Amino acid sequence: MNSKKLIGKIVLVTGGSKGIGAAIAKKFHSLGADVIITGTKSDYIVENNYRYRCIDFSIKEDLDDFSKEVKKLDIDILINNAGINQIGPISEIQVKDFERVQQVNVTAPFMLCQAVLPKMREKKWGRIVNISSIWGKISKAYRAPYSASKFAIDGLTAAISAEVAGDGVLVNSVAPGFIDTELTRNILGIEGMQQLALQVPIKRVGTAEEIAEFVVWLAGLDNTYISGQNIAIDGGFTRV
Repeated sequence: MNSKKLIGKIVLVTGGSKGIGAAIAKKFHSLGADVIITGTKSDYIVENNYRYRCIDFSIKEDLDDFSKEVKKLDIDILINNAGINQIGPISEIQVKDFERVQQVNVTAPFMLCQAVLPKMREKKWGRIVNISSIWGKISKAYRAPYSASKFAIDGLTAAISAEVAGDGVLVNSVAPGFIDTELTRNILGIEGMQQLALQVPIKRVGTAEEIAEFVVWLAGLDNTYISGQNIAIDGGFTRV
């Protein structure tokens, strides 16, 4: 991708302060884009001249205020990456926790899509990539809130694409598999990561940078005909 193509493009990456979101933001910045990221830490040290907004999407008032702010911006590319998880037996999941996962993982992307689409459609160009998960293609025990939210993102992506693709706005989702992030390493440890890798046909976990490379391509000018898709980046895990 020619970096000059993204100079002047304004990109919003939610959850862009760490993990996959940080890798995506860094890649966009390296290609000349003006990057806005969100995170939940008020003491986050901003790098790379990003514009940073501290926002907790689980707080309805904060989400409402941020959506109104985004409507005033001229966002060219939206990456809905922020997300939370809640693992446990279905009988033990509190309704309030289920709803919190849906608000962060589904309602926030929905509202931000609403916020950016009018100006994208007016310009006849825009890109939205929703970061889903392999647990939005397949599922497993104890993932009810998270998996429900990620299956919902697939439906949201398909419906919005059907509505706006004719206006030059391409909307897709990407479903990462097992990715080597700080959070994954802290939870699983080295041995756990090695065991996880054995379940993947490629026999390793992915990197945040590998996800970022494809997301940035999908959200850039080089993608001219892919829309409404939910594309797994999982080393073949969901196909076996």
